[in-house]
Amino acid sequence: MSVKIRQLEIENVKRVKAVTLTPTENGLTVIGGRNGQGKTSVLDAIAWALGGNKLKPSESQRIGSAAPPSIHIELSNGLVVERKGKSSALHVIDPSGQKAGQQLLDSFIEKLALNLPKFIDARNDEKAETLLQIIGVGDQLAVLDRQEKSLYNQRLEVGRIADRKKKHAEELAWYPDAPAEPVSASELIQRQQAILAKNGENQRKREKEAYYNKVLAEAQIAFDRAKAALKQAEQDCVTARKAAENLQDESTAELEQDIANIDAINTKVRANAEKNRVQAEADELAGQYNDLTQQIESVKEQRMKLLDSADMPLPGLSVQDGELTYNGQKWDCMSGAEQLQVATAIVRKLNPDCGFVLMDKLEQMDPETLADFGRWLEGEGLQVIATRVGTDDTCSIIIEDGYVKAEQPRVETKEEDPETDAPKWTPGTF
Repeated sequence: MSVKIRQLEIENVKRVKAVTLTPTENGLTVIGGRNGQGKTSVLDAIAWALGGNKLKPSESQRIGSAAPPSIHIELSNGLVVERKGKSSALHVIDPSGQKAGQQLLDSFIEKLALNLPKFIDARNDEKAETLLQIIGVGDQLAVLDRQEKSLYNQRLEVGRIADRKKKHAEELAWYPDAPAEPVSASELIQRQQAILAKNGENQRKREKEAYYNKVLAEAQIAFDRAKAALKQAEQDCVTARKAAENLQDESTAELEQDIANIDAINTKVRANAEKNRVQAEADELAGQYNDLTQQIESVKEQRMKLLDSADMPLPGLSVQDGELTYNGQKWDCMSGAEQLQVATAIVRKLNPDCGFVLMDKLEQMDPETLADFGRWLEGEGLQVIATRVGTDDTCSIIIEDGYVKAEQPRVETKEEDPETDAPKWTPGTF
């Protein structure tokens, strides 16, 4: 069972003159009143009594009081804690009647339960680190966070390079009519020479035809003298005619034009090759970017599963980008009521043996929110002693001029020596 406060009696601490209080075991005990009446002094007295001299108010004794501060607290585990006398020395008495000290109190009282503003005022990353250590996934999450950051940085750099390559590719010229490979001048010249050689051969065949035509003419003139020669000439003429019958010369004009424009063509070819190369690099980098994005999403999924499986002190709590979140909202976007509930849940989880939390300035909660908060505390079995500026029915007690309003203050007749066995103040008796 977690330890809670059963009863407390306070005299002459800061603005408190004499207050006795029996807090609600589970739920919310609200100390109300106007400003400057002693509400916060009650919380400071509890924190000092249980937390040690580090939490002692700088001006602990009430101004105008001849008697020193006196604090008496009874805890649910049977311990009685007192601070009284000129030195306000600590006295801790356990149920068996043995005296103990601050070390025993420190073993079950959570320091942040006595000083909740310390948690609330911490940096966002410190709050997140506190939560992660509580649920036991801090080290694992740190590894995933580093991995995600490394992948994110890689992806960012790849994305930048890919964008530059893509823009570079878009700026480069492109010639759709250019061949895929650079044109060789020597190859064009060889093709030209081959055509010229073929044309020359055709010319020789034509000349040969003309020659035999001449021979035929001469043979016809000398037919009578050379019939045999005429016959042979006719045969040769027929053969030559067949060889030259379907001959057609090819034009070298296109090749001549290509040779003349070879530099311009090759410039286009090289430009197209460069554009293709840069575009290919941009496409490859885009692929790398997508791969890194998938890896980042995988790390985020692992991180989310790790947090979802953790035993959170409050549903909706998580850590995103190294900061504490509640229902998706970071600390500075939470309402004041949400901040108090989150802080209370985390402080409770820090030390389950401590069943109470001190909380100041609950006026930021409206009555409905305050009621919901109280019901949540009851369900959690947690005791909260809080202050609130106001005197309405949301307050458990009202402090007025250092007293509980329903009680009548006693009249101090003379200065008492607190170190003697002077009669002790009894609640309701002054």
